[in-house]
Amino acid sequence: MTNLFGVDRPLLIVVLVSLLTGLLMVIIFRYASDQKAIRLAKDKLKAHLLAVRLFQDQLPVVLRSYVRILGGTGIYLRLAFRPLLVVIVPLTLLIVQLDHYLGYFPFRSGEAFVITARTTRAFPLEELSLQLPSELSTTAPPVHVPADNQVVWRVVAQKDGVYDIRIGISGQTFSKKVVVSPSLSRLSPIRLRDHFWQRFFFSAESSFAKDGPVESITVNYHDRSLRFAWLEWSWIWLFFVLSLVAGFFFKTVFGIEV
Repeated sequence: MTNLFGVDRPLLIVVLVSLLTGLLMVIIFRYASDQKAIRLAKDKLKAHLLAVRLFQDQLPVVLRSYVRILGGTGIYLRLAFRPLLVVIVPLTLLIVQLDHYLGYFPFRSGEAFVITARTTRAFPLEELSLQLPSELSTTAPPVHVPADNQVVWRVVAQKDGVYDIRIGISGQTFSKKVVVSPSLSRLSPIRLRDHFWQRFFFSAESSFAKDGPVESITVNYHDRSLRFAWLEWSWIWLFFVLSLVAGFFFKTVFGIEV
């Protein structure tokens, strides 16, 4: 189910999470920052900017004001950096987890998709096999790309479900989850061997064994876009824009210096 009360469900999630994130970031900034020091730093910056406008015909005054503006900007950034450190880790974790739900569309029943296995070396095609549940079937012979250590299969699902497909290599099998559903689902477009940071950002599955012959198994989920304000958005860009708007709104409501 992708619609709730006539509103696109992923869009509704992004809007609600953005508003909550904007509110929480403002509250965290309030208690993790020195509000008096930030207010003083901003007042000094305003004073130096005013001096540039008032004494623009007096070069020494203007130059001193520009130097003080640079120094004041550095002080302000230092004061704002501490609350940023507080929010950056949980915000990154939130974005990574939401992306598994909002970044891609699941496959639909009857839709063809591609499975790509990348190995550590160029295995002969006869040593590789694709093992599918009965609800999935191949629609074309595999394509072998020895130069890239890859084999590609084209597959179609007969019905909705969550399936484990398996790649067989020299007597070993390596699985990858595939989701076929019209509903919002947690998706992982790739399963990797090692590559910690890639797995952190892009994979929702455990890693393959480091000494195994499989480097990665990928399925080509389609990127999701959301329509908001007559434009097509990536959910992450929309999240950042709405979070900033919400943050500035709540900072004004609560009188918080940012």
